This record gives sequence, C-alpha cells and structure tokens, in this order.
Amino acid sequence: MSSLNHCIKFELDVKDENIVFKDYFYKSIKLQRHKIYEAELIQPACPFCGSLDLLHNGHLITNIHYPTANASLPVIIRLAKQRVKCRDCDHWSMAQSELVNKYCSISNASKLKVLSALTEDRSMTSIARENNVSINTVQRVLGNCSHRFIDSYEYLPAHLAFDEFKGVDRQLHFICLDGDNHQVVQILRTRYKKTLLKYFGRFSPQARANVKTVTMDLNFYYQDIVRACFPNAQIVIDRFHMIQMLTRSFNSLRVQVMKTFDKRSRQYQLLKSPWKLYLKKFDELEKVHPRYNWHYKDCLTQAQVVTEGINTSTTLENSYNLMQSFIQAVETGNTHELKSLINCQDQIGTLMHKTLLTFKHNLKAVLNGAALPYSNGCLEGFNRKIKQIERTAFGYSNFTNLLTRIRLEENLYKEKEPNSLLMAA
Repeated sequence: MSSLNHCIKFELDVKDENIVFKDYFYKSIKLQRHKIYEAELIQPACPFCGSLDLLHNGHLITNIHYPTANASLPVIIRLAKQRVKCRDCDHWSMAQSELVNKYCSISNASKLKVLSALTEDRSMTSIARENNVSINTVQRVLGNCSHRFIDSYEYLPAHLAFDEFKGVDRQLHFICLDGDNHQVVQILRTRYKKTLLKYFGRFSPQARANVKTVTMDLNFYYQDIVRACFPNAQIVIDRFHMIQMLTRSFNSLRVQVMKTFDKRSRQYQLLKSPWKLYLKKFDELEKVHPRYNWHYKDCLTQAQVVTEGINTSTTLENSYNLMQSFIQAVETGNTHELKSLINCQDQIGTLMHKTLLTFKHNLKAVLNGAALPYSNGCLEGFNRKIKQIERTAFGYSNFTNLLTRIRLEENLYKEKEPNSLLMAA
C-alpha cells in the first residue's frame, strides 16, 4: 500500500484493512469548507460461503461524516463500497466495515463522540454543532441508549430515599436513591400510590425484605407504601424537612405578631428588618460587637436584637425557645429531649402547634430521623442536578429522553458499552 494510505489511516485512526485511501482535497459545501478523503472499501470474500471467486459489479458511493478536532473544518470520507457476486453461491453482497453501519452515513466514531458529549451538561444543539451532525442525529443516539437501562428485580439496597421532582409537562416524577452510594435506583413517570405499589411489588420477597430504612419527607402515602412493600424497613423522616416545617411555623408567627404593632414602632422594626436572625441558631449570633441599624435607630448586637424582639410576645418567646431546643436536639440525636419537646404544653402559635401534632402522629419516624445517620440530602442534591439538566435543554417533552439523559450524566457511562450499542443501531 502507498504511504499516503498509511498516513491518512494514522491521522483518522482507521484500523480497517479493507479500506484503502487514495486521495484527499478541500471543497466548499453550503458555504463551508470541508476536507474530503476518497477511499475504497474492498470485499475480500463472500460473506455467505467465504469464497474468494467474486465478480465485481461497480461501487456504491457513500459520504460518511467523520469526527475532527477542528469543528470549523468538517471531515467527509467519500467511501466507494464494492458490489460483488459470488460465483459459487450466486449471492450478491456489498462490502461492509466497522467504520460505519449499513445504510448509514454517520460514522460510528462520530456517534461515540456524540454519546460521550451527552454525558456532560450540554445542549443537543451545541453537541450537533461541534460534531457537524444534525440535532436529529444526536436525538437518535440518545434514543438508542434507552434500552441499556434495564433494572433487575432481584436486588434492592438496604437503605432507600424517596422523593419527587418536577419534569415533563410540569408533572411530578418519583425518584428513589440508594442511601449508601447515592446511585439512582429508579425514576418513574408518576408518583401515584398505585404505580409505586405495582413497581415495588415486582421485586422478589427476599429483595424487599433486605430494605432496612426508607428516608422521606412527611408525605403520608409514602409511609403506606413502605409498610405494604418492605416488612423489615424503618421509616425515617428527613431532618431538613422537620426543621423546615418548624422554622416556617415560627416565621409565620413572627409576621403575625409583627402586624399587631404600629409600622413606625420599635417593636415592628425589630421583628421586620432582621428577620433572618430569628431563623439562625442562637449560638451563632454575634454577642460582642454591636452595630448601628437605622431601622430602629440603635446600636445592638445580633443576640440583643433577637432577645428584644421575642420579648414582645410570650407566645413568640416560647415558640422561639422551642424551635432552638428542637434544632439542637436533632443535631445531637437526643431522642428523649425531642420527644418531650413534641409533647410540649407551653403557649405557642397555632401553626407551630399543628406542626408538633404532625410530628406526634409520626413520632417513631421523627425519632428515627434524629437517631439514624440517613437523610435525603443526597436526593435533594441530585434533584438540583436534574433541574440543571432540564434548564440546559430548555425542558423536555419526552420522559424517556429525560430519563436517559439523567442516567448518562449520572457517571454510569463506560467506554466499552457504546461500541456494541452503536453497532446494533
């Protein structure tokens, strides 16, 4: 073979011995400069009987898009595929190569590069522009990945986390994560109770009996699903959601008390402008260096502001002390203190009383949330990643494409898997 053939094969990383490159040139196509390589694909033997006695009958010219490091100079391989007839078995055939699939003009190397780009947080438009292919090609490569994600119904992790996120058509989709390694177990189109019972009912009894804890928010029917499907699982209420409910209740009471004062009064200004200080832990407030604030025309430390503010109402003071004690008990895992706070009989706000009543109805799960180390923090972070995926793509209208893109960006992409996938496409 000529040295030109070897040089071009080395440059393009083409390893097929049946492809012979003959020449290359530059050509302007649709006002863009292209680099075109001319090559011939040889059929050495009959694919049916293996005979070498072949009758050649022309070529089929195919323009194959090939990846390049310079996106401004697209590369096209003008491949002439030999058409042959076997003299022994009388079968007609055409030369085929691993460079490109049959009846396709996009090289497998380009598809592999597109698939690798789909694992990153990028739009399909930018991926298509970089690889000099159409957006429909990128969508087809994404669609061919969907069948790789087939779940087994013989195993479930010991620790699960349940939640939902907003996806296609602003619907809420169910998501379940492994609480130990933070890998996605499943994402379902809906979060309806009937759908979840049907899905987890497919698992074997041994797999469902392996689940020890399920972490969730205070969604009531999630608990029904856990009791119905996982006989050995403990329900764990996420600590963040407990504290969030309590702080929202206190913040609502603060606004309610604030509105009882005149807008020009000192009490109103103490409760209004520094509202963020009331939601912080008291130990983290500044207690040494006072600062002047023009709202209440005084120099006070952060601790003095909060102390004077809650002293305007006995109910507000009791609610604040309860909230601070509850946060400290959750952080230290003091379940006895937590139980006594939930059964508190002090005068507190109506909304906070309802919150404590909710905790009382789910007392065992709430105490598990404080005692056990599992939480929904990993799930909340993954939901944030899903939101970024949807924001980059300006939303998805196809749930399967969204699910596939989430799985690809979940760092499950492996170099060996796309080769077999692309050959089957």
